[in-house]
Amino acid sequence: MARSLSDVERWPDYLAAASAGLAELTVTGAGGRPLATADGFARWVDITQQGRERGQHLYLIGNGASAMMASHFAADACKNAGLSAIAFNDAALLTATANDVAFDEVFALPLRRVARSGDLLIAISSSGNSPNIVRAIEAARALSMHVVTLTGMCADNRARALGDLNFHVPSPRYGWVECAHQLVLHYWLDQYLNLHADGAI
Repeated sequence: MARSLSDVERWPDYLAAASAGLAELTVTGAGGRPLATADGFARWVDITQQGRERGQHLYLIGNGASAMMASHFAADACKNAGLSAIAFNDAALLTATANDVAFDEVFALPLRRVARSGDLLIAISSSGNSPNIVRAIEAARALSMHVVTLTGMCADNRARALGDLNFHVPSPRYGWVECAHQLVLHYWLDQYLNLHADGAI
């Protein structure tokens, strides 16, 4: 006998579970030091503005849905906030690096070519353990860049241990983590615009 959708998963339960990840968002600084959520966003906005004043660049990276978020927010940051922002999602560069060097290097290699000390890397990874994301963060650290990580699922993921600011969504499903990350990114950019509207075009 076929089951109805209500037998499988009720919408209110699904919504509550998805929302719980956002409600339980945790922020840590370097070395895993706990930060109040408001302080974490304030520092992220401050790093962003200081970078703009110094003519620094902002890079966003991610895989799959997180790659699309990287492109989305690089576009918003550039168009709406007047920031020098880019996502490494060019198909030719990605596939050439993956094929000729290693897939783990698809973000680290271009960072080493174009980024400089004081630039900002925003690394988006639901698991926080993708080797190409971790390798890129390590490259950013070697370049003395600022690093913000957005991760989910397990609290002890590798990326979360490497950032200057780390936003962790403790949800067990990729979809819930991805939705939460999108809202976190919107909140960061909206707060930046609220405080620095002169940066917008």
